[in-house]
Amino acid sequence: MIPDPTEIVLTDNDLKETAESIAEWQLESGMIPWFPGGHADPWNHIEATMALQTVGLVDEALKGYEWLERIQRDDGSWHNYYLKDSIEQDKIDSNCVAYIATGVLHSYLISQDTGFLESMWKVVEPAIDFVVDMQTERGEIIWARHSDGTPWSYALLTGSSSIAHSLRSAIKIATELGFEKKRWESSYIKLANVIQTVPEAFAPKKRWAMDWYYPVLSGVVTGEMGEKHLAEKKEIFEIPGKGIRCVSDRPWITTAETCECALAFQSIGDIQHALELFKQIQNFRNDKGQYLTGLVYPESVSFPEDEYSTYSAAAVVLAADSLMGITKASELFSNHKFLPVL
Repeated sequence: MIPDPTEIVLTDNDLKETAESIAEWQLESGMIPWFPGGHADPWNHIEATMALQTVGLVDEALKGYEWLERIQRDDGSWHNYYLKDSIEQDKIDSNCVAYIATGVLHSYLISQDTGFLESMWKVVEPAIDFVVDMQTERGEIIWARHSDGTPWSYALLTGSSSIAHSLRSAIKIATELGFEKKRWESSYIKLANVIQTVPEAFAPKKRWAMDWYYPVLSGVVTGEMGEKHLAEKKEIFEIPGKGIRCVSDRPWITTAETCECALAFQSIGDIQHALELFKQIQNFRNDKGQYLTGLVYPESVSFPEDEYSTYSAAAVVLAADSLMGITKASELFSNHKFLPVL
């Protein structure tokens, strides 16, 4: 369901301005750092690339995917943090690796460019195989590996939930290309089951809003179960009229969490609340179309101080697309029947 256009607070020109602010900070290599001089991680880099594609900055988006293709490791993975000319942190985050499938599918849904999909299959397939190899017998997916291949000892609910969505995206890509991936399908079913039924499978991160809304945002917890899930902690993580706290014990409202949570509410049919959250974040915008990472209330002080980030801007663009139905990828996060139902 798309809301009344009169309720939308950003114009097409506003969104283009925001995406152009991301492109302005993109390096010549194609890498999109969090902010000038900062690092990039594959997940947020892909999200920013998706935002570029959403508003038609196709060349810039392709540069983003070409950078990932060039630096992909032989085992299909990427390191966690990159600087302009070096690796800042060499551990490997399973969620960051899996997200390439979501990004590539998003690009294809908008462009309908089968050639792009075919060319990126050699990137997506080994990445998803790498992630599936990190799944435990019970079903959760270990959060990270050291660069030498040694796995970390625990899984994270937010990361595993995002991986679940990426797995469905990867299966959709495989289907479009005529491939059958039974192992990926089995992996998703095990992963969704453990997210829904075995909370003790994940390291406790109850302070973090993402652990609250990500099972719904990712399409693992849906329908009435999703409504109940979001209602249980809404009062803990939401400051009425302001947005979504990053963590439950701090009055720190963040752009990215508020926009993502809006999509979670949209996915369970609460369009009005999704719109309210999206509108509340617009006072984080500056006259260049950039968005603050976060504000601390009641002082309305930015934290980190005066930090505008590409991933925050990207979250706004993707939420706007979902709410406004701008592109053919607009239902990717808000309609959980849009991807293969397994």
